[in-house]
Amino acid sequence: MQAVILAGGLGTRLRPFTEVLPKPLLPLGEKTIMEIQIESLKRFGVNKVFVATNYMSDLVEAFLAGGKRFEINVEVSREDKPLGTCGPIGLLRNKLTEPFLVMNGDILTKLDFLSLHDFAVAQKSCLTVGTKIITTPFRFGNVIVEDNLIVDIEEKPELKMEIVAGIYCMTPDVFHFIPENCYFGMDSLIIQLLAKQQRVSRYLINEYWLDIGQVEDYSKAREHYETNFPTIEPSAQPGT
Repeated sequence: MQAVILAGGLGTRLRPFTEVLPKPLLPLGEKTIMEIQIESLKRFGVNKVFVATNYMSDLVEAFLAGGKRFEINVEVSREDKPLGTCGPIGLLRNKLTEPFLVMNGDILTKLDFLSLHDFAVAQKSCLTVGTKIITTPFRFGNVIVEDNLIVDIEEKPELKMEIVAGIYCMTPDVFHFIPENCYFGMDSLIIQLLAKQQRVSRYLINEYWLDIGQVEDYSKAREHYETNFPTIEPSAQPGT
């Protein structure tokens, strides 16, 4: 099973941390975000990982050293120019020859990647989008009105939204819709597929998931990793 980690972003919302290190190499405990991701992918059967880089590519490539520390094959793919969240995948069109996973390089999750992969294959869609339900408290009371009379008030209700979680499974057919060497976003891919009446499946993630996009998220990730992740053994195999 193959996977792509999108690790080329500038990480501007995580400055000043990302002025020294690219976002995927920020530490959580004794490991980096990228180490945790690769070890998790390996646990669920991934044996080849492509890391798409741009910002501080030399540091990322030196850190990975071809995947020796992970005992799987890790290959770095460098962008000559920024290609967005989907364009870097197009650079790998000749190497991704079977259904493959894609994830953003700033995601901390306990997702069962094998279940996502098997679900996506069964769906026979060229794109399966991992989603997550996020609950956010609303800071105002919700007024319920009938005929200009207030009949109830809901104090600070919680808003629930199902969001794109930055994790996907794709088949090689998706390359028909990704332009070559052009800036192209994942949202644009989804919109294009829907416009062309292509199947786009959804896989709801119930496991732990956190997007490490801002400084407060990074603080949360460090805290959560210490309490939730030490029990995960990198060498474990699915079903054991």
